Amino acid sequence: MKELVVSATTSTFESLIRQTTNPVLVDFWAAWCQPCLRVSPLLHSLAEEHSDTLTVLKINVDEEPALARQYGIQSIPTIIRFDGGQETRRVIGALPKSVLVSRLGLGVEA
Repeated sequence: MKELVVSATTSTFESLIRQTTNPVLVDFWAAWCQPCLRVSPLLHSLAEEHSDTLTVLKINVDEEPALARQYGIQSIPTIIRFDGGQETRRVIGALPKSVLVSRLGLGVEA
């Protein structure tokens, strides 16, 4: 069974965002970040609801600071949508699920 939410590292990140034709959501977060902890169950829910058409990755910014710098992460949580390995949308902050779905473009296609 496919793991719904995958923790990514600097060494696995590029292959994970490019190995699928489906959208990939990348959650830049930290264990001490309360807003991040509020968003996490929403992302797990989205991963479950769209398990065949969506990949969700988590990047701990404390453990992977180079990736956070590479993508200009200055505030967490930051969720970036990748399509075909390219960033297409970015959402910053802990938002309600309906707002995340809308801003990340997860309507009909995901």
